[in-house]
Amino acid sequence: MSRKTFILCRQNAGNLVAIMAVVLLGMGMGDRATAEPIAGGVSAERAAYWAKHLPPKPVGVGAPISQREIWDVLAKDKAFRQVVAEAEEELSRPIAEVPDELYLDFSRTGNRRRYESRMSARRGRLGNLALAECLENRGRFLAELEKTIAAICQEKTWVMPAHDGRLDNFYGRTVEIDLGAASTAWNMATIDYWLAEKLSPECRRLIASELDRRIFTPFEQAVNTGNPRLWWITGTNNWNAVCLAGVVGAALENIPSPERRGFFVAAAEKYIQYFLQGFTPDGYCSEGIGYWNYGFGHFTLLGETLVQATGGQLDFFALPGVPQIALFGYRMEVAPNIYPAFADCSVGSRPDSVLSAYLSRRFDLGLKELENRYLGVGAGPSSFLPEVAIYAMPNSLTNRTGQAAARRHDIRDWFADAGILICRPADLSPDKLAVALKGGHNAEHHNHNDVGSFVVALAGQTPLLDPGAEVYTARTFSGRRYESKVLNSYGHPVPVVAGQLQRSGSQARAKVLETQFTDEADVYRIDITSAYNVPALKSLVREFRYERQGRGRLIVTDRVEMSSPQSFEEALITYAPWRRVADGIWIVGEGRGAVRVELTMEGQSFVASEEEIDEDVRYNKKPVRLAAKVKEPIASGTVVIRIEPVEK
Repeated sequence: MSRKTFILCRQNAGNLVAIMAVVLLGMGMGDRATAEPIAGGVSAERAAYWAKHLPPKPVGVGAPISQREIWDVLAKDKAFRQVVAEAEEELSRPIAEVPDELYLDFSRTGNRRRYESRMSARRGRLGNLALAECLENRGRFLAELEKTIAAICQEKTWVMPAHDGRLDNFYGRTVEIDLGAASTAWNMATIDYWLAEKLSPECRRLIASELDRRIFTPFEQAVNTGNPRLWWITGTNNWNAVCLAGVVGAALENIPSPERRGFFVAAAEKYIQYFLQGFTPDGYCSEGIGYWNYGFGHFTLLGETLVQATGGQLDFFALPGVPQIALFGYRMEVAPNIYPAFADCSVGSRPDSVLSAYLSRRFDLGLKELENRYLGVGAGPSSFLPEVAIYAMPNSLTNRTGQAAARRHDIRDWFADAGILICRPADLSPDKLAVALKGGHNAEHHNHNDVGSFVVALAGQTPLLDPGAEVYTARTFSGRRYESKVLNSYGHPVPVVAGQLQRSGSQARAKVLETQFTDEADVYRIDITSAYNVPALKSLVREFRYERQGRGRLIVTDRVEMSSPQSFEEALITYAPWRRVADGIWIVGEGRGAVRVELTMEGQSFVASEEEIDEDVRYNKKPVRLAAKVKEPIASGTVVIRIEPVEK
């Protein structure tokens, strides 16, 4: 199998604010009476400046098929040889059908998977056939490749149904650009660049015509006039980087005029700044690890593309804050290969190894093991061809050698701006307890209502965790988002106050009251009162104390004060086996990875309950919520949750 298949928008919905903009458009509320340039448009002077730094003819990333000295090296690699075998199988299969009723499925039922799986199969076939032909250079895959290109060019729209709320693209009332359209365009343009001498003139004209109609002209019009409205141009989440990368990458490869290409480079230079604004100054990505791979991964692809296209004159990697963002994935590692599934992230997600290797070499981060394994041919194949071009083939880093010593984790990583704390044992032993602690707020990108959440790792397991994302449906990115019990605070290890869950919005945020970091223990204390819209609630302060003695322990203390007695409930979330010892005491996990959890409150007892959360999550089982409710309503009190390894 390829290292990656071309799955359109691997986590492909954008954040809630962005999708609500689409919803508003669908309701007729987003139209302007008078269209206007996006953020002032792109200056003609800047476009002309970059035109002078571009080659006279379009040049893409990677190597055309004629450069056999590069392709033959890849063709000898075992992983790339497997691509040829996969392409041979494609020759015996028909092109996946995408009938109108399948596109309309989302608007009728809210299901996005049925259409997207067929669409992804088409794009994966496209990339694999092209890659196999370049590797083998025998012409065996050209006819089927051209048929696949023609089929994709015959699609009514390259915009995915989930991003076409009013079906304006489907019915031809407008031509917009979404994640899928942008990535399809860059793949198509790369195929044209690599296989120019092999493709028929008719096929090449079709590619050029469709790229201009579906991508280049709409983008120019959006920037210059505001119509079509492409919200992502000034968006601050993954859409900005992914769509800019696809549009600009395709333009550099396919537009003959350097002056016109200069416009796209100037647009990238201007609008990529919005993407970077979506990160906190400390480099934290509130969208989660998966979207860091996706969004910042495309930022990296675009950055390397522009370095090559402009002879190093335009370097996104030199922009303020980018080195901090590049370290996000590494810094979020709680224990070996364990990362918190905060936001819309799948449990088990981890930083992409190839991306991390590239970034390590680019910024001399010292991730030597990744660099040695994944740079160059070791990056492996992908049916998204720009990844092959930039990671597996020679690039601007090819002759660069890193000078930094091999990097080793600190005992903690503190994202002060985001309010995220990662605590590790002194000797970094995976057999000892480590934690991820979350402050933040409830209006983050791909937000979950989870102020005060935490994850516990021990011996290669995560007995207590964030349940991660749900499988996307129409509900996920709508006004009904927080009906989901894994997106609202019910599915997170945070209190329920007076029967109320946390509210969404930027006003619901953790106020950092104290941090004390020592070699023996880390203390992180936050005021989370604002996360609850409970009139009787006067104060709710959560304190995390992580201790490194022995195999480690985490003590979570909640101090609550209310104007009248109210109910108060604590919760823990797990996918692991669990056993109730008593009300408020559980054993969670297995073997060396098991923890004992005990809740205490002076003068009070608890009523315990366990519930399997019935939501469609991206995991092979449903999460279980372990709850402990104070038996009688309280006006004030202190709940202590003690979590430590089970010693047998």
